[in-house]
Amino acid sequence: MDHEQTSDGYLSAAIAKATYRLIPFLCLAYTVNFLDRVNVGFAALHMNADLGFSPAVFGFGAGIFFLGYIVFEIPSNLALQRFGARIWIARIMISWGLIACAMALVRGETSFYVSRLLLGIAEAGFFPGIILYLTYWFPAGTRARIIALFMASVPLATVFGGPISGVLLQMHGFAGLAGWQWLFIIEGAPAVLLGVLALFVLTDKPDKAAWLSENERRALTETLASEAANTKAVGYADLRQALKRPRVLALGVLYFLMVTGLYGIGFWMPQVLATFGLDPLHVGFLTAIPYLFAVIAMVLWGRHSDKTGERRWHIALPLLLAACAFAWSAYSGPLLPTMIALSLATLGFYAAFGPFWSLPTALLTGTGAAAGIALVNSMGNAAGFTGPYIVGLLKQATGSFSAALLFLAAALALGGLMALCFKRIEDPRHT
Repeated sequence: MDHEQTSDGYLSAAIAKATYRLIPFLCLAYTVNFLDRVNVGFAALHMNADLGFSPAVFGFGAGIFFLGYIVFEIPSNLALQRFGARIWIARIMISWGLIACAMALVRGETSFYVSRLLLGIAEAGFFPGIILYLTYWFPAGTRARIIALFMASVPLATVFGGPISGVLLQMHGFAGLAGWQWLFIIEGAPAVLLGVLALFVLTDKPDKAAWLSENERRALTETLASEAANTKAVGYADLRQALKRPRVLALGVLYFLMVTGLYGIGFWMPQVLATFGLDPLHVGFLTAIPYLFAVIAMVLWGRHSDKTGERRWHIALPLLLAACAFAWSAYSGPLLPTMIALSLATLGFYAAFGPFWSLPTALLTGTGAAAGIALVNSMGNAAGFTGPYIVGLLKQATGSFSAALLFLAAALALGGLMALCFKRIEDPRHT
């Protein structure tokens, strides 16, 4: 018993050290990542008029990012497993940062589409690579909380990024550049710097961590190895299993519905708020409000999911809340009720992400994890193309955002109902 308690103590200490060492840096990296991905929504407040982009053109350009992203997702994750997370994550960050800065050179529809496509190719594998990387460090029972902490970077990117983007747009005319060009340059540069820093901060796996004691390395390595062996026995460990099994594909469909809401509103919220006659700076600050609540909800909801060990309702309930809130926002009228509705919607679909991503990481291991996690993320991010594009088409066809918001509500409602259809979703043996 004493040995077991001591071993548990070393394990807890190792997890705590890994959390403090890795999560802040990964959160910062993902904050910059998401900001570089969606800051085109803020740039559009001026860029669309400067370059003559219609809502459909902007929606297609915003979404085409995901075509390149999806195609290179699985190869990128397999490369991460082969070359190591430290080198591969650094490579991704440096390349996407350079292309994000180059978005300032966009001059028309073609260059806009090409730049967004290249940005997607450069970023491919970053998010699923981090999710895979977290499985190298954190046991299954801690992952909803850890993933929620990591993914809190997404709403956090908008909490800070919205006001910053609004300020950068005010630099219009400085050094002969438009405000939206300064936005791309200044917000893209940190990715390059963080990519270089990743080479010094990240450690591939616990057995290589000089910042853990020998006993801590042993306790964490043995725990993760034991879980991997159990998952291999009841889950999917190789490439073929991961890519063909219905449960993995079903998780991909569910994630598609979740991401429809994420990017559908992520790219368009600034323009929704701009319909109230607000200037870009006020739009930036108001956009931050829903995401501030989402950060808090993600962390608390993920922690509660780990504490109870329940996943299905922790996914379904916030998605259904988001669906109802989006439907309300379509008819909410004045600014204040619209902000309340959008805040509840944003809080809802973000809260579901931590519990959701604890599922494929518990179901997959080895090469199956590298490919399966990337497959689920690829299927989900297909909605990053379809969601913004459909929102743009509906806005152009109807002249308002009401139909688009109802479309997002329907997608999230379907996702919530789909989550409830899973049987004993917490246990990978029940497939």
